[in-house]
Amino acid sequence: MKEEIAQIQSDALTAIGAASGEQELDEARIAFLGKKGRLTAASSGMKDLSKEEKPVVGQLLNATRGAITEALEGKRNALQDEADRAALEGLDLTLPGRPLHPGSLHPLTQLGDRAIGILRRLGFALAEGPEIETEFHCFDALNTPPEHPARNEKDTFYFDSGKLLRTHTSTVQIRTMETQPPPVRVIAPGSCYRRDEVDKTHLPVFNQLEGLYVDTDVQVGDLKGALEFFYRAMFGEETEVRFRPHFFPFTEPSFEIDARLRLEGHDPEWIEVAGCGMVDPAVFEEICKSRGDELYHPDKVTGYAFGMGLDRLAMIKWGIKDIRLLIENDARFLTQFA
Repeated sequence: MKEEIAQIQSDALTAIGAASGEQELDEARIAFLGKKGRLTAASSGMKDLSKEEKPVVGQLLNATRGAITEALEGKRNALQDEADRAALEGLDLTLPGRPLHPGSLHPLTQLGDRAIGILRRLGFALAEGPEIETEFHCFDALNTPPEHPARNEKDTFYFDSGKLLRTHTSTVQIRTMETQPPPVRVIAPGSCYRRDEVDKTHLPVFNQLEGLYVDTDVQVGDLKGALEFFYRAMFGEETEVRFRPHFFPFTEPSFEIDARLRLEGHDPEWIEVAGCGMVDPAVFEEICKSRGDELYHPDKVTGYAFGMGLDRLAMIKWGIKDIRLLIENDARFLTQFA
C-alpha cells in the first residue's frame, strides 16, 4: 500500500504540473482528492491493515494529501500570475489615469440643509408626517372651506379611498399639535403634490418647508423677527425683508414675504419668497376637537406659521431660470454646485 500511495503522489504532482488552465487543475484535484479520487479510495483500505501498519500508513496518507494540496495551491497561484501578466501586455503604465470626478449634494439638498440649520438655531425641531393624507389634515383642520379651489380634483391628486397626496406640509403642523401639548416649535420639510402644468416655474411635485410656533404669548413681532433673521442668514446680512397683507384660510392676519435681493446682472428687486401669518383661532378649535381637550384653546395659546418653497429659494439663490433643471439630472448643470 505504501508503494500505491507513493505512486498516487507522483501521478498527482505530474498531472498538476501539466495543467495549463483552471479547468484542468480542477479535474486533477477531483481525480486524486475528490470523493471518488484515487487517494480517497486508497484511504478506504485502512480498515484492512493491522494495528502496527495503520499509524505508518495514516501518516503517509496525510503527508501525501498535504503535498497534493500544496501543489494545487502553488499551481493555481502560478496560473493566476500568468493570467495577470497576459492582461497587462501592451499596457503603457506611463499613461495618465482617468480623473475621478467627485460627487456633491444636489442643490436642493444643500439649500434644504442650510434652511434647516438656520431654523434649528432658532429653536425649531424637525417634524414629519405622511405624504398620503386625509382631507381633515390637509384641509378641514386648516380652516379650508369645501368650495376652496385647492380641494378641486383639478388641483389635487385624490385616491379612490378619499385620501390624497398632500398639497402642503401644513398637515405636519396639525399632526404635531394633535400629539404634542404646547409649547410647540417645529419645522416640516418635505415633498408636496399639486396638479400643476410643467413649465419654467411649476412642477407637480415640489419641496416645501413649513414652520409652526405655538405658546402662550406669541405675537406678530416674533414672526417678523424670526423670518427676517432667516432670510438674512440665507441670502446675506444686507437683505431687506418686507411683509405684505394677504389672505390664507389658516392664518389671520396673513402676510406675503418679499425679500429685496441683488441677482447677478440685475439691479436689486423685491422677490416674493414665502407666506406666513398668525394661526387662525379656528385652527386651534379644530385641534381641540380632535384632541378632546382644551390645551390649544385660542384663549390660552397663540402661534404663527410660515411656509416656503425650497425649489423657489434655490432658483433665487443661484439664479436658476428654469425649475426643470433641478430634476433633469444633467451633470453639466449639477457640477456647478460641487
